[in-house]
Amino acid sequence: MNGYIRAPQVRVVAPDGSQIGVKKLAEAIWLAEQLDLDLVEVAPNAKPPVCRLMDYGKYKYEQSVKEREARKKQTRTTIKELRMKVRIGDHDFDITARKAREFLADADKVKVNIRFRGREQERPEFGRDLLHRLAESLDDIGQIEQAPKLEGRSMTMVIAPRKHPKPTETKTSDPAETSEE
Repeated sequence: MNGYIRAPQVRVVAPDGSQIGVKKLAEAIWLAEQLDLDLVEVAPNAKPPVCRLMDYGKYKYEQSVKEREARKKQTRTTIKELRMKVRIGDHDFDITARKAREFLADADKVKVNIRFRGREQERPEFGRDLLHRLAESLDDIGQIEQAPKLEGRSMTMVIAPRKHPKPTETKTSDPAETSEE
């Protein structure tokens, strides 16, 4: 920028993008000072290097505003982990499913982990069935992102929230059918 440019001649581009031409460095800097702008080297490897007349402070500010807007739009996904045992009670299963539903409603991914103990490890299909049962109960709000996978003494599955949740089917009763005369 300005005095830090080392090339003897530069190709100058106006703020609107039009070509001014090849100028000596001193002449290009003088032109930038007359227009109250900065001479910024945009293509240092070109022959001769390309420099643009611009308000560098304003340019840096606009870049930071764009970056801030991009950060606002990006979403951070968090993974919540739930643990179950193979021999889980119905009530405990319902609590785990409800907790997973809350996490998915908050747009978080859910990693479900089943730990096999002792002889349970010989029958991994029990854990797989349990994970599929959980996935079916959450089918309206979540979808399987990573299928059940056995790793050592534990089996894991990841459920991600659906982009567009499935509409829940509600049974409407016809008043003609329910009336008893």
